[in-house]
Formats: sequence, structure tokens, C-alpha cells
Amino acid sequence: MNLSELMKDRRSIQLYEDRPVPLEELKQMLEAAVWVPNHKMTQPWRFTFVHGESLKRVAEINRKLGEKGTDPEERKANGEKAYQKIADVPALLVVTIKENHNPKFREEDYAATSCVIQNFSLLAWEKGIGMIWKTGALTMEDEFREAVGVQPGERVAGMLQIGYPAKVPKPRPRADVQQLITELD
Repeated sequence: MNLSELMKDRRSIQLYEDRPVPLEELKQMLEAAVWVPNHKMTQPWRFTFVHGESLKRVAEINRKLGEKGTDPEERKANGEKAYQKIADVPALLVVTIKENHNPKFREEDYAATSCVIQNFSLLAWEKGIGMIWKTGALTMEDEFREAVGVQPGERVAGMLQIGYPAKVPKPRPRADVQQLITELD
């Protein structure tokens, strides 16, 4: 598959087969993924693979966040669903960034790290491995940050849920790029 097809075919995957993803293969993909434009070569990223008891701990934190509803049964069911969303993930990778005090570098570092995540996503898809890039409430929780080793002065750029797809969603339409192009002479 050529690069253009790979980019168009890649999907965010939320349901995975019950089989492990080789950690060494993921590490090799990271070695290639970091070759992105990075102003002043700050290379602000750090990667944490979460599995075993640490993954269960993250799933428990997500359970607490998910326990919403009007009655105890609803809260328990929602909490269990939130727990399973993490516990059923074959591989979890947390990508963190050192936060630069200079706003220009901070923005450029986030952009470069986003490029690393995109490269990683494409490399995984090429090998039949899917992922979804998550941020949000869980990744901002102090308990989560402690559980996955986020250091002071770092932010979470993404929590990547990785595995072999059990279901691949259909493509969603994109805006017509031609309508978004301006030419200045």
C-alpha cells in the first residue's frame, strides 16, 4: 500500500481482538516514528507502555471517572463499562511532552509530538495494528498521572490504545479540500 492509500485507509480503532501486540515491534515503530520535523531538535517526547497491574490501575481510575448516573445500578454499570474500555486494550502507550516555558517552543513541541503520534499510527496500520489517540478527563487526573509516571513539567499528549482491530469503522467523509484552498498572487 502506498503512503497516500495508507493515510486514507487508516481508522481510529476502539474494539480489539483478544491477542497481544508484540511490545518489541511497537518499540521499533517508535524508533522510526520520531523522525519528524522538530525545531531546535528539542525532542520533548517520552513514551510509557502500560500493561499488567499498571493497566488494571488505570482501568480502575477510569471506572471511578465513569461512575455517573442517577441511581447506584446505573453508576455501577457505567463504571464497569469505563473499566472495560481500558482493561480490554491489548497495549496502552502514554505519550508525554516536556512543557517548555517559551510559548513558541511549547506549541512547536506539541506539533512535533503530534507528528510522532501520526507517524506511529501509520506505521501500526501498515502492520495491521490499529489504535485510537485519546486525551481528556482521564489523562488530566492526578491519580492517572501518578499511575503512569507523568513527571512535573510534563503534559500528556496522548494515551494511545493499541491492538489488532476486531472491527474497522467505515470512512467518514472529509470536507472538500478544494473549498478550503486560497491562492494569493
